[in-house]
Amino acid sequence: MSRSTRRSFLTRTAGLAGTAALGRTVLGGAAPTANVSELKIAKIEAIPLSYPTAGRFKFFEGPRGEPLGHRTVIVKVTTEDGSVGWGQSVPSNKWSYETPETVKTTIDGYLAPVLVGQNAMDIDALHTAMNTIIAPSFSTGQPICKAGVDLALFDLTCKHLNQTASQRWERQGRRRIPLSWTLNPLSLDDVPRLIEEGFQRGYRNFNIKVAPDPAFDVQLCRLVKRLVPDGFLWADANGGYDEATALAVAPRLADAGAAVLEQPLRPNQITGYQRLKKQGALPIILDESLVHSSDLAEFIQLDMLDGIAMKIPRSAGLTDARRQVEMALEHGLMVLGSGLTDPDLSLAASLLLYGAYDLQYPAALNGPQFLEGSILKQPFQVVDGQLAVPDGVGLGVQVDEDRLQEMRQTRIRS
Repeated sequence: MSRSTRRSFLTRTAGLAGTAALGRTVLGGAAPTANVSELKIAKIEAIPLSYPTAGRFKFFEGPRGEPLGHRTVIVKVTTEDGSVGWGQSVPSNKWSYETPETVKTTIDGYLAPVLVGQNAMDIDALHTAMNTIIAPSFSTGQPICKAGVDLALFDLTCKHLNQTASQRWERQGRRRIPLSWTLNPLSLDDVPRLIEEGFQRGYRNFNIKVAPDPAFDVQLCRLVKRLVPDGFLWADANGGYDEATALAVAPRLADAGAAVLEQPLRPNQITGYQRLKKQGALPIILDESLVHSSDLAEFIQLDMLDGIAMKIPRSAGLTDARRQVEMALEHGLMVLGSGLTDPDLSLAASLLLYGAYDLQYPAALNGPQFLEGSILKQPFQVVDGQLAVPDGVGLGVQVDEDRLQEMRQTRIRS
């Protein structure tokens, strides 16, 4: 990239990644019809909630392999006029440093005090307040926690404007999202049964958890591709390889039928990602490395990726997740839809974003695969391996508060 091209690129991405630009972008579309100065936040509640799990998923296991369930935090934002918006944080202590305990205490003790009394329509000011009281380190501080608040604000303000997400963003995309079935077998003998479970629910595309054993990973990839020759096969290492292993295994995974390799190295291994990108054996997809659009701008400049695996919870909500998708598409990168085993409200937000931007690949949204229970009046149903994009105002779904109380986790460990 020439010096002049680099300067132009950085100028564009700096504007795109700035908090103020993000706020104005997300609130774009039809002009508000009500007096937004009256939409002041009166109360923010963080409600712990636990979903029972179905099947084995390594991120929901205790130290002895026992199932723990998926503990999330529902966020309820109420304004002075009684309007309500709902959001959801989905922490995962085996995936990040955030836990249900940190989400609740951060919202109760830090975010709520600086947001109450502010204008719910001013997304710029609200994110500035959150990012001031909980400062960044390498990137956005406690993004999974902030995602729940951001989703609740999106839901609230869209309802206030009587807008769907499509109207808010002025985008019409696909109405159904094909899903990818997650395979994380303990042995190769488990694979045919696990694939058949996916087939029985209409799934035809599969993602596999790989690393740290490259020999097992290549065998797993070959077996899945033999059993599902026409499916999109997505290998996700969750940062589990070292650089030498990743460089050696990437061509073998490609030969075995993998279409992409997601997050092969830890997030801070920048030169390793540059070498993998240059090797070109498989498209290199970043996940854990990306939190904010400014991260993505830097990584594009450093030429260390071929695409992104979008996770709304990881990116502090829809506000910056949408910008990351737009930036990736602008630069010709692959955009894969993913999540943190999102249930209910977080799942709704993911479907809205991936639908609006016409996702081209099956989404690894495995909440319906691994979780049971719902707080929605009309729970999501997988039909032919697909989920419908919500079409109502706000997040497009309605919370059943009786179900919420039934599933509510009344005690959070301190």
